[in-house]
Amino acid sequence: MRYILDLDKRLRTNSKELMDLWKLPVFVDFHGAFSEETSIKFRKDLEAAEDAAIRNDQPIIPITIDSYGGSVYALLGMIDAIQHCSLPVATIVESKAMSCGAILFALGAPGHRYVGPNATVMIHTVSSGDFGKVDELKSSTEEANRLNEKLFALMAKNCGLREDYFLEQLKERRMSDWYLDANDCIKHKLATKIHVPSITVGIKYEFKFE
Repeated sequence: MRYILDLDKRLRTNSKELMDLWKLPVFVDFHGAFSEETSIKFRKDLEAAEDAAIRNDQPIIPITIDSYGGSVYALLGMIDAIQHCSLPVATIVESKAMSCGAILFALGAPGHRYVGPNATVMIHTVSSGDFGKVDELKSSTEEANRLNEKLFALMAKNCGLREDYFLEQLKERRMSDWYLDANDCIKHKLATKIHVPSITVGIKYEFKFE
């Protein structure tokens, strides 16, 4: 995502006073794996963006996503940050949003979930990857099921679908990994628009004599 500065040519761009008046847009850029480190950074970035957006009267915070996925527990902290944000967020998939990335994408505000025309979204159930004694494996499986129900219900609810929608889609397709292109995302209400938006900031000089 990019922003466009529509600056009146009559304004002096080297003026410090003018620079101080500019209210450049803020957004959060999430690229890479979901981990404890990237989750902490995301939460800090979102908090800073929220503060700046409120000061600048920016009504929505865009979040760009390009990720293969990662830790579900890292994602949970990011979900809490979005849910406690006082401003709505727009989610934008650039290139890919897979696994945890798909769930993060689904949390965009109604009407503000954007997918690039050549982007890919991939959904799958939570995998534990644990090994050990039978009782330990049972515990791990129960936790994976709990996370599946929680995350897929949250994902579906935010997209205006019944809670079991995405889990049922995976079961019907007998897929471990469900890949969706931009049109598929629209069809299944993950995305609301196919394009990567830009933010335009207009700074005009006006002189009136009446």
